[in-house]
Formats: sequence, C-alpha cells, structure tokens
Amino acid sequence: MDNKELLKKYDRLKEILSACGSVAVAFSGGVDSAFLLYAAKDALGDKAFAVTSDSALCPGRERGEAAEFCRDNGIRHIILKTDPLEFEGFAQNPVNRCYICKKNLFELIKRTARENGAEYVAEGSNKDDDSDFRPGRRAVEELGILTPLRDSDLTKSEIRALSRIFGLPTADKPSFACLATRFPYGDTITRENLEKADRAEQILFDLGFDQYRVRIHSQSARIELPPADFERFMSEKTRLTVYEKFRELGFDYVSLDIAGYRMGSMNLN
Repeated sequence: MDNKELLKKYDRLKEILSACGSVAVAFSGGVDSAFLLYAAKDALGDKAFAVTSDSALCPGRERGEAAEFCRDNGIRHIILKTDPLEFEGFAQNPVNRCYICKKNLFELIKRTARENGAEYVAEGSNKDDDSDFRPGRRAVEELGILTPLRDSDLTKSEIRALSRIFGLPTADKPSFACLATRFPYGDTITRENLEKADRAEQILFDLGFDQYRVRIHSQSARIELPPADFERFMSEKTRLTVYEKFRELGFDYVSLDIAGYRMGSMNLN
C-alpha cells in the first residue's frame, strides 16, 4: 500500500477518535498503543491522555520508554499502580488468565479515565489480532473499550509504516507481550518468577538481541529467537555467557527452541 492510501486510513482513524470528544488511551509503550496515542493527541489535543499500568507484568525499561514517549510528545501521562497477582484467579494461570487481567485492569482504567475527564477508553488492538488467540478481547468488548485501530482496518505492518512516516521511535520496535505469557497455563505465577523472566530477557537484551522470549518450564528456560539470530547466539562466547548467567538465575537447563521466535507459542497446547 502506498503512502497516499496509508494516510487515508490515518485520516479515518483521526475521524473515529475526533468523534469521541475525549479519550484515555491504555498505553503500554508498544508499537500499536504508541501509534494510537499519537493519533489521539493529533485528533483531540489535550483531550487525549495516556494511562499506563505499572506492575510486575511489564519490564521497567518498557515503562521508562512509555514515559519518555509521552514527555517527547507533550502528552499527559497517568501511571496506574496495579498488582494483577491480586486479581482473583489470575495467579493460578488458567487459560482465561488474560481475560481476568484485562477485565480487572480496564475497570481500573475506566474509573481513572472518568476521574480525569475522559469519556472513552481506547486500546491498541489492530486488524491482525483478529486471527490470534486473545481471551482478553472478551473483556474489552464487555467493558465497551474502543479499538480504533481495528475499526480503521489497520494492520501491524501498516501501523509500522505510518509510524515511520510520522517519525515515531516505536516504528521498528520489537513486539512485546506481558511477562505472564512466559509460563505454561496452569503453572502458578509468582512475583519471584516474573522477576526471573524479566531478568533472563534483560540478559538477551543486553547482548544486543532485539526479538526474543524466554519461556519458563519449571526450572528450565526455553529461549525463542528469530532463526536469523541462531548463528550469533550459538557463538561460543554468547552461548556460554547466556548459559552461565541463566544458571545464576536458578535455571537447571537452558535450551534454544529450534522452531524460532513466534507469538503465542504457549497457546499451542
């Protein structure tokens, strides 16, 4: 799709947002929510603001990048302290874990939005998300949360392309999912294990890898990387560095998943 067609879609997105009058954007700092927040600010000015959940499910570097994005774009940013581990049923990690979390979290965001003068809450689901297993979508629908990117038929690649046009720093940012997705359904989620997953992925980040997941199976770490990164990972220095540092975190076994990085791999079973 050429830039002219992309900008037509962007104009449609702005029309949808303008019709809201005021909106609070659930802002994680990722590609989709950053683009949505930028468009909301463009369409509504100061009647658009960001609400970010500060919890153990999100690495500190993500929260820092979210705050920087708002500062750089002159957007009001509300930090909402949350603890999903206190949401009833969440820590037990059932298949509908995402629904439990989204339902509770968006109820808090809706309350915060009302208290700060926003009539609507919007989140960053895009058209591509229709084909993925996303139990949290039911909570979004039940609570009347807006999904302007989906309503504008914007795909992930189009959002990235438009983000490049507008010079957003998130245009080529790797996809991120909350740290709870690092554990198989049924494995209890604890604050200690979330921190362990975060620290393990920080090791890969510090080594220069951009896209990765560390899936945790009891005391074993299964690393997912794009196949193009396999050779670099398997160099003796990098491989042994990862092994030694993961062992320091308490993992008995460390493996590289030869299927490579893919979203939702914990949903396969």
